[in-house]
Amino acid sequence: MIAQSTIDRIIDAASIYDVVSDYVTLRRSGASYKGLCPFHDDTTPSFYVSPAKNLCKCFSCGKGGNPIHFIMEIEQLNFFEAIKFLGKRFGIEVEDKELTPEERKAESDRESMFAVNEWASGYFHSQMLDTDIGKAVGLAYFRGRGFRDDIIEEFRLGFCPDKMDAMSSEAIRKGYNADYLVRTGLAFRMDNGQMRDKYRGRVIFPWFGISGKVTGFGGRVLDARTKGVSQKYINSPASEIYDKSRELYGIFQAKKAIKKEDRVYMVEGYTDVISMHQCGVENVVANSGTALTDGQIRILLRFTNNITLLYDGDAAGIHAAMRGTNMLLAAGMNVNILLLPDGDDPDSFARKHNASEFKAYVEANQKDFITFKADLLMGEAGNDPQKKKNLIEDIVESIASIPEEIGRSVYIHQCSEMMKVAEGILVRDVARKRNEKRPSQADAGREPTAATDNTAAQDGTADAAKPVAQDEPAISDTRLIKIEKALIRLIVRYGGVRFNYITSDGDKANTTIVDFISQDLEADDLHLQHPLYRSMLSQAAEVVHNPANDAQPDSVTHHFLSNSDLDISRMAAEMMSDRYVLSKSSADDPQSEESRPEEFAVHLLLDYKFVIIEETIEQIKRQLADPAVLSDSARCAEILRKQMAYNEMKKCLAKRLGDRVVG
Repeated sequence: MIAQSTIDRIIDAASIYDVVSDYVTLRRSGASYKGLCPFHDDTTPSFYVSPAKNLCKCFSCGKGGNPIHFIMEIEQLNFFEAIKFLGKRFGIEVEDKELTPEERKAESDRESMFAVNEWASGYFHSQMLDTDIGKAVGLAYFRGRGFRDDIIEEFRLGFCPDKMDAMSSEAIRKGYNADYLVRTGLAFRMDNGQMRDKYRGRVIFPWFGISGKVTGFGGRVLDARTKGVSQKYINSPASEIYDKSRELYGIFQAKKAIKKEDRVYMVEGYTDVISMHQCGVENVVANSGTALTDGQIRILLRFTNNITLLYDGDAAGIHAAMRGTNMLLAAGMNVNILLLPDGDDPDSFARKHNASEFKAYVEANQKDFITFKADLLMGEAGNDPQKKKNLIEDIVESIASIPEEIGRSVYIHQCSEMMKVAEGILVRDVARKRNEKRPSQADAGREPTAATDNTAAQDGTADAAKPVAQDEPAISDTRLIKIEKALIRLIVRYGGVRFNYITSDGDKANTTIVDFISQDLEADDLHLQHPLYRSMLSQAAEVVHNPANDAQPDSVTHHFLSNSDLDISRMAAEMMSDRYVLSKSSADDPQSEESRPEEFAVHLLLDYKFVIIEETIEQIKRQLADPAVLSDSARCAEILRKQMAYNEMKKCLAKRLGDRVVG
């Protein structure tokens, strides 16, 4: 881990103008700068940079944030990699926290293994380009596949000499530890202790991780030797730095194109990726023939939600296209499938077409997963009712994997029309499948991750804000989340600002915006619904109570913008934007926020309580409509008394707000 003080220094030193101008041509626009957004196809400048706030934002695609967020997005680095990137850029040494001896050893081993892989990649590449045998065998093979020299260079393709220990002997001579050659799978030891190179006589395909580090290798026996060979390809074994289930071949070369196109093409093999890349289709990766894994899907979701599976049209290709579809759907990805003309795979098809032709063919022929499955299996089912039933159940299983209700509804309707099955039957069957997949009660009670502003509220899974009467049913209202966001925005911008006010007892008091909001909620035993907002409120209170932050009104802002939790720091950057726009209501009107943040806080808190009371009254009305309640006179009378009390509270709050009409 990197010390927070180091992160703070880098945030202070990293000028957003200097960082962005390395990638974007900026022109002055008032107190800010603007340019073409690097994250989407921008034709008119929509990317703004504010040196005063040290933030950037595209008002078309929404991307932006502080210098760390920009570098993470443009270079596709994680938070700590971006910190190190900026530290190097601005001359600040980045030191990780003090590690235990075991942690230090593990980290040292990992870095040593990466270093060995990096050296080996260069060795294989130079052996192919700079030796006679490498040119005659390795380079000739790749050129025979039609690969240009620039593509060979970009993917750092190579060749391992067909000698027992040529590579390992050179590595040891260069000072690399033989143990790391074994642990990375580059070599192995014989019983007599002698080293043997694993990839001898093979052409080499290095695997690059997202950050560009060499994580492993694939080696292919050359065409003349493949007859009778059980393993045409061999790959690095699992190690501390390589796990094939968490790697995608070509992801480093493809990541920017995937973000730009907002789509990834998934193929099977190394040469499929390279040939498509060479023809101009760069947003392509391969899982190298293995079953798709959750780890690989998580990598893809960092860049896009849209995937097209590209395979050749033979039986093996059809089987590959069917694998992993439900996993992709369950992860929230939009899945299309394309089988290429029989006799073609992505490699051969790409060599016959340019990028525009390739993409045009994909657009014209790709099918969503339901249409693909139906077209594929309907022929097999024919007029056999049992086979048709099995086909429908297979499609229902896939639809049930989709997490979004709207997406399921669209596909249920489509399936109903295609299969001539009543939509209501499909709805019930999908619901049954989803109930079967539902997690245990213990899992269901876990707090959701707050990835977006109101995801939890929309799903109905957020903790309910506690109404004044604690025995009432839980409340989950998107209006509350909206007001909570406005409260947190106020805290991010002005949380450390102090002001004077008169207490209910008539005494004078001085406090911060954070404490005022926190104490007011606590007084009525209220808690924010959204878990991320609750966390931010708690953190803000800790910041203002830290003696080191006395008389520093920007301490809360700085804390959130430099926060290592990306959900928090990105949200803070968005909330600091000058052009942050909300719709109408007291929660959405920032008109007087800057000049009188304390007054704005009062109105937001009143709004918050008003919504809670309104929702509690509606719950009471539903209780009174219950025949079981109406038949119990004592219980009915008690609920009516509560209704009168809440109606009175609503009138009092409406009078304080001044703009409510109570019927």
